[in-house]
Amino acid sequence: MNVDIVIVGAGPSGLCLARSLSGQGLTIAVIEQQSLDAISNPAFDGREIALTQSSASAMKDLGLWQLIEPQAISQLRDAKILDGRSQFEMLIPHQLSKYQELGWLISNHVIRKAAYDATQEANDLHHDITLIPGRKVIKVKTSQQIAGVVLDDQTEISAKLVVAADNRFSTTRRMMGIAADMHDFGRNMLVCCMTHDTPHDHIAWEWFDYGQTLALLPMNPDPETGRYRSSVVITVASDEAEELMKLNPEAFSRNAKERFGNRLGEMDLVSTIHSYPLVSVYPKRLVGTRFATVGDAAVGMHPVTAHGFNFGLLGVQKLSKEILGAHRVGKDIGDQALLLRYERTHRLKTKPLFLMTRLITEIYTKESPPAKFLRKALLHVSEKLTPFKKSIALSLTGR
Repeated sequence: MNVDIVIVGAGPSGLCLARSLSGQGLTIAVIEQQSLDAISNPAFDGREIALTQSSASAMKDLGLWQLIEPQAISQLRDAKILDGRSQFEMLIPHQLSKYQELGWLISNHVIRKAAYDATQEANDLHHDITLIPGRKVIKVKTSQQIAGVVLDDQTEISAKLVVAADNRFSTTRRMMGIAADMHDFGRNMLVCCMTHDTPHDHIAWEWFDYGQTLALLPMNPDPETGRYRSSVVITVASDEAEELMKLNPEAFSRNAKERFGNRLGEMDLVSTIHSYPLVSVYPKRLVGTRFATVGDAAVGMHPVTAHGFNFGLLGVQKLSKEILGAHRVGKDIGDQALLLRYERTHRLKTKPLFLMTRLITEIYTKESPPAKFLRKALLHVSEKLTPFKKSIALSLTGR
């Protein structure tokens, strides 16, 4: 089989890249080890994705936004940061940006579904995307002249460019001999949906408590009860996470209410609970010979800044712009200079925030007396620094 581009991974970033390249005279193959049903009808996985204004615009351009039901899109108006058991909080209001909200919240499985549907619509129109589900890439071959992959059924696909869009632990990236800096925080993130008594006012919480980190992502009211509803994120040591996963819904609800210091009133679990190990990843290189990475394969962010998929869309936009620019003038879409421009730009956009996130996380998860003092001092000082808060607000909007 011969195509112009092979994309490994049919997650949101991989599908968005295929969608952005469709209709431009290129042929694309998308390889995914999950079944077609898992790709076309993704199951709820607990994760709510905080989208910047820039990402919302990108999704509209790609045709995803229009495929999502309005009630599945929740406003993220403001954000606040809390520390320990103090009642003090640093508020990041939307007024520091030029928007009526900092961003939007959409469930990950809803985004995945929209990405699949938008890609299928493009393929129905242009017939240039081949989706190969239920297959695993076992080998990547690249040279100065050609690239390609071998699948687990021994099918060989030749291309001008291979793109890894699988995940932050990308086996495709590893096959290319690209190492990555990984930091295992030794913690797990539990995510679920809960209803509660106290209004969230569409304000996101990031609470650096002692022994745990809590997050509250405001969702639209529960469709069955009309109660206030939020995506709850509890980050604790991995062994503690295992114990929490064993609790029945009533016990978990009581536990969550206590963890949030009763600030939300009665809390009730209204979804399944999902656990994810907390590991951040940044590859040594984002490209190789006729090879590039996008999505989590390029940047595996700590979720505290909620920029994971936003960075994925940024990478898709930049890489597709480079590819299409070369293709329109008859140049090689796998040219190394093209790929290095993409790498340089994407590093510039992502590396500073990646490192800053690591620093903030380190500071706000240490619990020695000096660390606690520093945490409180930084929060109080930052609350008074409007330019600093404005920079955070602009970062959250993606502008």
